[in-house]
Amino acid sequence: MFQNQIIWITGASSGLGKYMALEFAKQGAKVALSARRVDKLEEVLQQVKALGAEGFLVPCDVLEESEIEKAVQDIVSHYGRLDVAVANAGYGVYGLIENLTAKELRRQLDINVTGLAMTAKSAIPHLKATKGRLVLIGSVAAYVPNPKTGAYGASKAAVRSIGQTLQLELKGTGVSCTVIHPGFVDSNITRVDNDGVFHPEIIDPRPKNLMWPTEKAARVMVNAISKRKKSFVFTGHGKLIAFFGQHFPNLGEWMIGKMGN
Repeated sequence: MFQNQIIWITGASSGLGKYMALEFAKQGAKVALSARRVDKLEEVLQQVKALGAEGFLVPCDVLEESEIEKAVQDIVSHYGRLDVAVANAGYGVYGLIENLTAKELRRQLDINVTGLAMTAKSAIPHLKATKGRLVLIGSVAAYVPNPKTGAYGASKAAVRSIGQTLQLELKGTGVSCTVIHPGFVDSNITRVDNDGVFHPEIIDPRPKNLMWPTEKAARVMVNAISKRKKSFVFTGHGKLIAFFGQHFPNLGEWMIGKMGN
């Protein structure tokens, strides 16, 4: 499906970004990898090459609009075009709303919302030229409230709204916008503190019995992107949470409460 397609992924140094890159590589794509941690990007690039695919490093921090713009220009200069842009970079602020600082809230929204929107903005002109695919990574947290993850949930609700708006704004251009809302997937998101510092020793508090392996998640995500789906919610529990959150909010809140116990 993605043979010789040019794919750009932000937040590609670990987690879903990394495994999406590897899945695209398995399908013959040429993968442009962006993130802040160049050493981790180098490791992913080696894995991409081991699969017989071509990769290109374009390190950037999505907090800096100029770096996002430069990354896109470097990709287009290197490959001549852009077929798929995946705005995946993000993280989660944890804590009761009443205890969060303005700095923590701003960082949450700057990365997950502004960074994502600027990634889309920079990619769209080039995607229009190829009738390509824009992908925004949201979360089932966009559908239901959850204590101590209110800032994160708010950011992902914004991602959902931005995606729905872009689907209208891009109508007739040939560019599709797919918003993906994962449920519990094995990743490093819970090991990053509110300042963005990674702590490998932290144990993931999410329910292990509901957790999907990252590689499996990446496969279904890439499949949804290939089909140009507007909205894709997974896993099984994620679909339930999103459904009840939309149609039976009280039940959705009860389900979240049970999962947290």
